Amino acid sequence: MAENNVKRVVIAADPQALATAVADRFYTRVVKRVRAGKTVHVSLTGGGMGTAVLRAAAAHPKASDLDWSNVHFWWSDERFVPAGSAERNEVGATEVFFSRLNVPAANIHRMAASDSGVSIDAAAQAYAAELATFAPAVDTATGPLAGDWPAFDICFLGVGPDGHIASLFPDRPEIAITDRAAVPVLDSPKPPPQRITLTRPVINSSQRIWLVLAGLDKASALGLALAGASYHSVPAAGARGRRRTVFFVDEQAAQNVPPDLIDGSY
Repeated sequence: MAENNVKRVVIAADPQALATAVADRFYTRVVKRVRAGKTVHVSLTGGGMGTAVLRAAAAHPKASDLDWSNVHFWWSDERFVPAGSAERNEVGATEVFFSRLNVPAANIHRMAASDSGVSIDAAAQAYAAELATFAPAVDTATGPLAGDWPAFDICFLGVGPDGHIASLFPDRPEIAITDRAAVPVLDSPKPPPQRITLTRPVINSSQRIWLVLAGLDKASALGLALAGASYHSVPAAGARGRRRTVFFVDEQAAQNVPPDLIDGSY
C-alpha cells in the first residue's frame, strides 16, 4: 500500500507531552527544508491542541535559530468575527507563537475579519486569491503540481467530537465542494455561526496532514476516521496527505485504536 494511503497513529501520554512531541517533529521537518533552501508552507488550526502545539513550538530550542523568512503560515479555517476577538484562531496563534518569534509579517496569511469592510463571500474569495499567488509552477508536460494554492508541507488539523476538521462539518455541503479553495460557512453547527474554511482538495494536496487530538471525547471520532467512515459523515476520515497522514493523540483519545495502526517510530 502506498505510504500516503496509510493512516498512522502516534500516541503520547497526555496533552502536554503530545504538544511537545508534535512541536519537536515540526521543527525536524521545517528545519530540514529551510536548510535545503526551500520555501515552506504550513497550515495552522485553532482549538486547544492547536494552540498548545504552537505554544510548545515557540518555546522550542530551535525556534530562535530558524530563518523564518522562507516559512509561510496559513489557516485551514477562521471564525468570521471582529479582529482581535478571542474566538479567532489567528489571535491565539499570535499570542502564543508569532509574538515571540521573528516571522515576517508578510509570511503570516490571515483571513479577513468581519469588521474589515468586506463580506464573508468576498473574504473567502480574497483568501483563495492569496493562496493562488503561491501556487506551484505549472509543468507543461504534467500540468499543475497541486492546484491554485500552495501544497502545504504540513497541514495541522484538529478533530471535533463529531469528526469535523477545519470548518468542514458532517453532512453539510461544504465538505463536498471541490471547485473552490476557500468557502464561507454561514450557519455552522458549532458557534460562531459564520466562518471561512479551506476545502477538501486544498487540505488533501498537503504533503503531510497532522491531525492532533486529545481527550476521551475524541476517541469515537478517531475510531471512525481510522475505520474508513464516509468523509461526508466523518470529515476527518477524508483527510489524506500526499505523503503522510498522521493522527497525533494522547492515551485517552487512543483507547479504540487498533494496535496495527500505532506507529512507535515516527
